[in-house]
Order: sequence, then structure tokens, then C-alpha cells
Amino acid sequence: MSAIDDLQAAVTAEDTVIDSAITLINGIPALIAAAGTDPAKLAALQADVAAKSTALAQAVVANTPAAKPPTT
Repeated sequence: MSAIDDLQAAVTAEDTVIDSAITLINGIPALIAAAGTDPAKLAALQADVAAKSTALAQAVVANTPAAKPPTT
């Protein structure tokens, strides 16, 4: 792959992670409203958001380039 292909792949991966974060964050109020005050629904919502947050964190780690070594 050329450098431009590598850059394009990196940008695409970053956009996917950002879009996923925005979708997760924007969807939370509707999920809370749907759960209402039902303890079982709220527990399920908590588990769902935790799972999505974990998946998102893993995607961020997978798409974050390694830090460059410090120059001396």
C-alpha cells in the first residue's frame, strides 16, 4: 500500500470511531426515556451502554497509532 492508501484507511477508521461515539451518545436519552422507571429495563440499559462503551473504547485503542518515540 502506498502512504496515501495508509492515510485514507486511518482517516476512515477514525471517522468510524467518531461516528460510533456520536451515535452512542445521541441515543442515550431515548434509551433512558424508553426504560422509564422500570428497574429491569434500567438494569438492561446499563448493561447495554456498558457493553457499547467497552466496544467503543476497544475500537479507539485499535485505531490509535502508537506514540512516536521521543526525540533526543
